[in-house]
Order: sequence, then C-alpha cells, then structure tokens
Amino acid sequence: MKKRLVAIILALVLLFALCACSGGENKNDEKILRLGESFAYASLDPHKDYNSWGTSAYGLTEALFKMNDRSVMEPLLAEKAEVSEDGLTWTVTLKDGVCFSNGNAVTAEMVIRNIERLAEVNERFAYLADFEYKATSDAVFTITTPEVYPTMLNELATPELAILDLDASKDIDNAPVATGPFVVKSFVPESTVEVSRNENYWDGDVKLDGAVFYYMPDDESKLMAMQNGEIDGYAGVSAASAEIFSADPDRYVLTDVAATRLQFYILNENRMSDEVRKAINLTVDCDAIAEYLSGTVSPAVGPFGENTAYGKVTKPAADTAAAKKTLEDAGYTLNSDGIYEKGGKPLSLKICYYPSRSLDSIAVIMQQQLKAVGIASTVESYEDPDGTYIATGDFDIALYCMIADKNGDPFYFIDCTLRSGAPYNCGGFESAECDALIAQLRYETDADKRSELANKIVQIAIDDNAFGYVGLFNKISVTAPGVTGIAENCPFDFYRIDADTDIVR
Repeated sequence: MKKRLVAIILALVLLFALCACSGGENKNDEKILRLGESFAYASLDPHKDYNSWGTSAYGLTEALFKMNDRSVMEPLLAEKAEVSEDGLTWTVTLKDGVCFSNGNAVTAEMVIRNIERLAEVNERFAYLADFEYKATSDAVFTITTPEVYPTMLNELATPELAILDLDASKDIDNAPVATGPFVVKSFVPESTVEVSRNENYWDGDVKLDGAVFYYMPDDESKLMAMQNGEIDGYAGVSAASAEIFSADPDRYVLTDVAATRLQFYILNENRMSDEVRKAINLTVDCDAIAEYLSGTVSPAVGPFGENTAYGKVTKPAADTAAAKKTLEDAGYTLNSDGIYEKGGKPLSLKICYYPSRSLDSIAVIMQQQLKAVGIASTVESYEDPDGTYIATGDFDIALYCMIADKNGDPFYFIDCTLRSGAPYNCGGFESAECDALIAQLRYETDADKRSELANKIVQIAIDDNAFGYVGLFNKISVTAPGVTGIAENCPFDFYRIDADTDIVR
C-alpha cells in the first residue's frame, strides 16, 4: 500500500512539473507569454540611452503618442496636441483617467518633469532643455520653442519620452513606476525580464497575466528555443529560420512586414584613407548580401526607403575592378599572398559586429568579398556594441543595425549618425556643410524642403565614403498558434506586448 501511495505521489509531482513547464500557461492557469529578445538592457530607466526601446517592448512604459501599424501617429497618453498660428507654442491635452500603476494620476506637471529629466540625462534629447514648459491645468500643458519646431509630435511619440511617476520611482533602474499595462516582476540586468499585469491599468483590461523576455542574441538560440517549445515567439527571424518555420505551418505562424530597421557600417576615417574607404564601398555587394539573406532584407542605397521622398540618393554599384584600380592608384600593390600592401604593410582591416540582426552573416560575407579583391580582414564579435567598439572607435569597419525611420521623418537618424559629435558618428566623419544643413533641417517646416535637405545631407556622407548602407529589414516574426498581439504587424521594434496581447490555446 505504501509503495502504491508513493507511486501516486510521484506521478502527481511529475504531472504538476509538466504543467508548470507547458507553453503559455502555468499550473494556476495563468497566461504567461514567453518571448525571445535580441537585445538586453543594463537598466530599465527609459530616459537613459536606448533603454526605453526595451521598456516599451515589455509593456512597462508609454509615451504621449505612438506610431501605429501603418506608421501613422496616434494619441496614447495624450488626447491631442495643437500648435499656435506662429508655430512656436504647442498645447498638449492629456486623456481623462490616465494613471500610473500605483493609481496616482498622470498630471501635466509630472509630464513636464519627465521631459526635463529626459533632456538632463540623455544627450540625444538635451535640446529639449531649450524649450519652455508650463502646466495650465492638471491635464493641459504648453511647450514654447525659440524657433518653429516642426517635429514636435514626432518627439512626443518617441519611446524615450516615457512618462514615469518620478516621486514614486525610488529605483528607476530596476523598478520604474510607469503607465503601461505591465509592471516589473523581476529584472536581471542584461538578461531576463519578467513582467506581470498592471492591475491599475488606465486603458481597460489586460489579457495576459504576465510575460517573460529571455535575452537570446543569436539566431540559433532563438530557433532552438522555439522548436523546443521554450518560448512562444520572437521578432527578427533569420532567413534560415524562416525557411524552417514556414515548412511547418501547424506549429508556427510567420508574419512578414516591411520595416525601417537598417543594417549599415561605419568606416573609420581616423584609420583608413579616402581611397581605402572608397575601395571598400565599391567591393561590398549589397545585392549579393540581400540574396544570401533570402528575403529578410531589401538592398539599401541610403538609410531610408527609396519610396520615401527623403530616400532619393545614389551610390556607385559594386565594381571590384574599380575597387582594385582605386587601391593601385593610391600606391598599393598585390603581394605573393594576393593581398594589397603599401610600404611592405599588408592591407588588413578589423571588422566589428554583434551577433544579431544577421550582422554575423554580413560580417563573414564582407570578409569574403574584401578578400576576393585583395583586402584582408579579421572579424570580431561583441555582445555590447555601444559599450565597446562604438564607444571606443577601435574598428576599421563597424557593423550596426538600428531603426532609421522611427516616426516618418528623416531627422532622427541623420542627427544620430551624421552630425558632428553624434553618438553613431564615431568614425571621424566631419562636414561643416552637413552640420549646417542638419541645423536647418531641425527647424524646416515645409515637407518638400525637409526631404530635399535630408537627401543632400545623406549624399554628402555617401560621397565621402563615411558609411555603407547595406539593407533595410523586412520584419519577420514567429509565434506559436494562438499567440496574438506581439506587434507582429508593426514595423517598429520598440513595440511588442500591450493590453490586447493574448494567448488562446
């Protein structure tokens, strides 16, 4: 009898363990979504660095406006924003009933404090300190700019402008008190993030009980986790993985939408001559790279889609003969190993990348293409590009991937990469003409003139061989059947789960 009782107990224990590990729901029938993420963050402070791209995806933070699946701006925490006839004063009205996860009301005064804090702690938004803010009621505030500021609504929709309860957020790095449909359950810096339902969510019922975001930077780990049932979905599916998933439609649901995430590389002008940079750009064949990546990207000419008014730039086609001639005209000769050298020193470059967004594949392809024309190279992988080669400038070619067009306007990417002192202008590119045009673009209100300015700026960088624009991603997401609402139809990566995200088994 005792043996039978022990067997029954062991069977029950095993049953409960399997239930606890089953996809999507635990032993209490909670809906817990498990997602793989390509990026992890050291902090959940949305105002610092690019942390908000994580906190927004986790459903923790919200801004005043947001971009929808059609890349059209729509209200979120704000009801509306209106500009004065002279274009200098914006009046923003908050929605009724908006509150933080602790139940405290979101007020105009608190929103202003968040904007001011963003300007203080994030270099990219320091210019917001030049504006004047005034709360005219609990729900209404004004922003007055010294000059006409045409992209104000774009700024109010950026995920960095997340609204926090700054008085209640005693530990912003680990547990910010915000307005999103979820709150922090646990956070391991640069690793796993767990969230649970915000029981005080201001915008209706939240369907999930919670979610877990696992840091899986390489494609292979996400593929295996999906196949093993350890996660319920992820975005940024590689070409090889997409082929595997599409062959088994009963187990996987693939979604493919045109997106704005750009693969590009920075050429270090501090370490390479004009001729070497030109030879590199004549060698890298973006069409061949796109073909290898099997439909996950479209070849890029510039950083923006060619169908946009501000994506009308040109660059020379890949031409290996021209690349060789450029090097030879600069005094390089082929040695016995088939590598160009000058003054007895072989031409060997350091290519840096991080293992996500197919950058590992691009690094290897570029290495092969460069070797074919007589340029040697080594490839080095880093988990944190911003904290390593982007910060130090220790590279010849730096691969990176980011959203170039996050709000239907070219200014964000141009200002981040081409302005002197910009965070991703880390390869020594300097152009007084570019800086002057960027300053003009910041305040230009006419859409046609904005596009004209943007095209001039980008063309200068292309002609200088300061950058190489490789491909624009098609955003491919995979989910298990029954998982809906992980922003799979949205072109922007900083949205993932919201109140409507669900699991239906």
